[in-house]
Amino acid sequence: MKRRQLIRRVATGLAVVAGARLAGPAVAQAAPGTGSADLPGLGIPLDRLLKIVSLSHVNDPATTPIFPGDPEFVLETAATVAEDGYYLQNVKEGEHTGSHWGAPAHFQEGGLTADQLVPEDLFLPAVKIDIREKSAADADYAVTVADLQEWESANGRIPEGAAVILWTGWESRWGTDAYVNADADGVTHQPGFSADAAQWLIDNGRLASRGALGTDTFGPDLGNDETYPVSVKLYDQHRISLENLRNLAALPTTGAYVLVGGAINRAGSGSPATIFGLIPRLL
Repeated sequence: MKRRQLIRRVATGLAVVAGARLAGPAVAQAAPGTGSADLPGLGIPLDRLLKIVSLSHVNDPATTPIFPGDPEFVLETAATVAEDGYYLQNVKEGEHTGSHWGAPAHFQEGGLTADQLVPEDLFLPAVKIDIREKSAADADYAVTVADLQEWESANGRIPEGAAVILWTGWESRWGTDAYVNADADGVTHQPGFSADAAQWLIDNGRLASRGALGTDTFGPDLGNDETYPVSVKLYDQHRISLENLRNLAALPTTGAYVLVGGAINRAGSGSPATIFGLIPRLL
């Protein structure tokens, strides 16, 4: 079998198996004696073909930047093994603290809340757009339609319903004032998508009824734009955001998937999350 054909079959099998595992263990059977699922038609344990990387920061009040105006993040010991026989922490935070995802209701009155979405909304093909040089030169850089078209010319068409993830380099600023990057007037300066770029992704099916915009900053909008034009366009139907990501160097430009895990709150606007990159080892 040619390598390219095998990669296509692995990618297809990955989508089938990962989706099935989201649906329930009865769908994806473990390979005897390994505890691993086989990719359909290949007979190869999934863990031998799939690399899993974390794209989430560790939640720590000492280092986690808080979006201006969001609730305070408090993490305190509630019980100890010495005194209570078990260890437990009490967590007080907003739904958009640290690495997290946002549901349509976050910006759309009557939009779907976290508990109204389905597992498939949290499992998406991913592409990564590297704008680190542009962001280093201009903290207010907004990705343009031309940037997206140039990226597609070099890497191929963005899949329908994808998670389009910006790699701005901001994750290296985590835990410092440079992450918020506020000026003397308290205005945040972070790169993001332009409203035109977001609209182009929607109009051309890259963001379909489901999909995501992701970034290693506070969100997909420019930090200095308090009208949030990108978020207003994004949060519709089953589309979500992935924010405050890390470890994007480990995510390939194309070919990976993202899987979002975390608490699902009743009527939630999203949730702090462990966001995984699922990467075929043949990439």
